[in-house]
Amino acid sequence: MSKRDYYEILGVEKNASEAEIKKAFKRLAMKYHPDRNPDNKEAEEKFKEAKEAYDILGDAQKRSAYDQFGHAGVDPSAGMGGAGGFGGGASFSDIFGDVFGDIFGGGRARGAGGSRAFRGDDLQYNLELSLEDAVRGTQVDVRIPTHVACDECGGSGAKKGSTPSTCPTCGGIGQVRMQQGFFSLQQTCPRCHGSGKIINDPCGKCHGQGRVQKHKTLSVKIPAGVDTGDRIRLSGEGEAGEHGGPPGDLYVQISVKSHPIFERDGADLYCEVPINMVTAALGGEMEVPTLDGRVKLKIPAETQSGKQFRLRGKGVRSVRGSHTGDLLCKVLVETPVNLTKRQKELLEELNQSLQADSVQHSPRSSSWLDGVKKFFEDMKF
Repeated sequence: MSKRDYYEILGVEKNASEAEIKKAFKRLAMKYHPDRNPDNKEAEEKFKEAKEAYDILGDAQKRSAYDQFGHAGVDPSAGMGGAGGFGGGASFSDIFGDVFGDIFGGGRARGAGGSRAFRGDDLQYNLELSLEDAVRGTQVDVRIPTHVACDECGGSGAKKGSTPSTCPTCGGIGQVRMQQGFFSLQQTCPRCHGSGKIINDPCGKCHGQGRVQKHKTLSVKIPAGVDTGDRIRLSGEGEAGEHGGPPGDLYVQISVKSHPIFERDGADLYCEVPINMVTAALGGEMEVPTLDGRVKLKIPAETQSGKQFRLRGKGVRSVRGSHTGDLLCKVLVETPVNLTKRQKELLEELNQSLQADSVQHSPRSSSWLDGVKKFFEDMKF
């Protein structure tokens, strides 16, 4: 046990209020907590020292003993009746839940009738959207099965007009302490299951649970630009807390359906545009779809299959910023099928004409054939 003055450790006056002591400890805990100072022994020692000081000064009985007798008044080895350590009053876990719950958002609250209240569970709803709705944004109604606070008892679990009584096993603390030799073990009270209260006359509607199950319909606004994996948080729309505790949150998990024309990659959209061999050779103009309607795409002469054209600003506006992606159109030259006899004759005439100067008309094919020829020549022994 530290022999430094506890008031000095926390940096407060001896007439400091309970709120001032708690505020001082929270400040030191935020500064020296081991999670914020990994592998820092000095910070760890200062945290333990501040915790020890708060353990004493944060409890009225221990503080009174300390003010009268100093460290001897709260040192179990000094024979002062167990006023110090973790033997009575606020336990370590009580302080941890009280103070660190304020800092990190956890801990327990007090519900109706003074019983320990527990925050409700978070819920997740999987929402599947079309690409158009995900890009433009929409509003949808979702129906969720959940537990809500019982309106008959107000969430207390006790019959209207009655109140829960303090658990005789744990004295309202919600936990019991078991001594095994030199070790002291703390466990959830088996009788009240940590609530600290016993409901002798339970509510007939919720049967003492303080919650009832029902479906609720919520209108969820989906912002423009969401994508698969995005999650929308609706605060307080999760499960109702037990014994009047605060509700959890609802998370709407977004999944975007596959689209028959477009594929999405972040803010960009991709699509394949088939063109006939004449348009690819001579060039031309054709209509291509976008999410905002049709646009003209100019195909230059001698376009090869696989060529990609970029339509700027025709993609998706990012949900996290003002950037709008592009639409990338990949052209695929389509080989004609179901040809008539005359069409085949014309293609044969064209082929003979092209072969007269294949290097000029098919440079990639000629280069490839030269490479193949060299490959086989190099294989000769």
